[in-house]
Amino acid sequence: MNLRRLLFVLLIISSITVLSAVPVAAQDTFMGMTAAELFPGAANDQERDSAMAALLAANLPDATDRFAGQTLTVSVQQAGARGGISGPYYFWRDVFEAATGATLEIVEIPQAQYFTTTSTDFITGQNSYDVMNIGAWFLADYVVNGWVQPVDGYFGQEGYPAWDPNETFPSLAALMQWEGSWYGTLNDGDAQMLYYRKDILESPDWQAAYEAEVGSPMPYPIETWQDLLAITTFFNGRDWNGDGDPDDGISLHLRSGGQGFFHYMSLSAPFSITPAEGDNPGAVSRYDNVYWFDPDDMMPLINQPGHVAALEYLIALSATGSESQFGWELAEAWNNFLSGNAIATFSWGDVGSLAQDPSRSTITGLLGGDRIPCSTRWYDREVGDFVENVDAPNCVGNTTGGSWFPVMSAFTDTPDLAYYFMAMHANRPINFWNVVYGWTGVDPGATYTLFPPTGTATIEDYVNAGYNASDAEEFITGYGENFFSHPIYQTYIRIPGTPQYWEILDTRLAQAMTGQLGPQEALDLAAQEWDAVTDDIGRDLQLEVYRASIGYSP
Repeated sequence: MNLRRLLFVLLIISSITVLSAVPVAAQDTFMGMTAAELFPGAANDQERDSAMAALLAANLPDATDRFAGQTLTVSVQQAGARGGISGPYYFWRDVFEAATGATLEIVEIPQAQYFTTTSTDFITGQNSYDVMNIGAWFLADYVVNGWVQPVDGYFGQEGYPAWDPNETFPSLAALMQWEGSWYGTLNDGDAQMLYYRKDILESPDWQAAYEAEVGSPMPYPIETWQDLLAITTFFNGRDWNGDGDPDDGISLHLRSGGQGFFHYMSLSAPFSITPAEGDNPGAVSRYDNVYWFDPDDMMPLINQPGHVAALEYLIALSATGSESQFGWELAEAWNNFLSGNAIATFSWGDVGSLAQDPSRSTITGLLGGDRIPCSTRWYDREVGDFVENVDAPNCVGNTTGGSWFPVMSAFTDTPDLAYYFMAMHANRPINFWNVVYGWTGVDPGATYTLFPPTGTATIEDYVNAGYNASDAEEFITGYGENFFSHPIYQTYIRIPGTPQYWEILDTRLAQAMTGQLGPQEALDLAAQEWDAVTDDIGRDLQLEVYRASIGYSP
């Protein structure tokens, strides 16, 4: 992912067996270059050796006869050579140049300016970039305007790094496609899952204390948002970690402009989305499996009762944590949880890997993880009323976040070289290395990063990369369940103007969270402003693109 900044290195052992069956020897080279020459940005010998093992397992074809002397320009979000998402492009640059004989130019653009900068470049005909690393919500703008080209014609061709699109999580694969054509290749896989302090919630003493005070057993394992609120309410303000200070129930990043609206997206889905009846619960109709707009007329749904109920819940949940949450961005909320001061958080896969970093975490070996919770209460728009069902809660998965992946410019002079670069980062050993080394910001997005029966990874693969075995099991199992165990999934918004819609939502949510506006008032204003954006872009165009993006046929 990365809508976040990660600057850390995991503890690792000298080789990663999943990446190479043979340890890296001092004399091992690639294209005549040693590991020291290929990975000058490695933090230590172990990281360098494991990367070399991944490279030797990747079996990259020698393409110097085709690409020597060419230059490839890639744009990426600004985070630096060891930053999330941008970091892997720097780390593997010398490998790419050795394999192709080409020169790789990396252009960093601040995330807030990324779409404006790249779109202006296309509109003015400069066409500066051969490959753009984008968040999935940008894709519609790029496709509709003819700025990018499909890449599935390259799939299976010889002379390029091997990768299997079928190993990509289906919900993520859908984000890289438009109307059946692939425009992106595997890189990052984003979703939000639940993290908690397993040691505290499984403590018999704390379970007894909860039941004595509340009058019912602790609702653990946590299955619903209602369970989570009951638990965070009980623990908030207590010194449950024994440091002499009161501790938090929840830890969230809620500052406007600090990506807090992503918390709302993941949380609100089971309050506001209904599954379809029949054999295919994921079928999209006017009333089922829609979240953003009415697919018949593009009227915003953001102020419907289910959304309002979700915002009311988020306000109540945030009250079981520090007041500082309203000024926190990602790192601050993560650090509060990782330093042992909060019972729970829900966020991206980064938390699972960050929990293994001794410079950031005091909870290694104490991590609990699960898929995003369900809700016992949700709004059915077709019926026009709320449904409450404790025995069969509404469960909705998510792909919240950027799921950052590369796309190819329609105007590149070096399309073959561009695809070589894209395929190299999708290559199994290289992508797996990026996933297990958390500083890269690359979260799991392929089945080989998950445990059986869905995937082929083992706990030992993660232990060999420095993970605590229990933490790895909790994190990877929960992350995989978030993608594969829910009956339905929140639709992803991929229409022109998405950054504008999201900025409006972010602003109004922050006003509601801080008490400046009531939940209904805030979301009513958001809906009005969304309507204005839709009319400005063109309602008919937006309706056509929106229907295509969610797979709706009236």
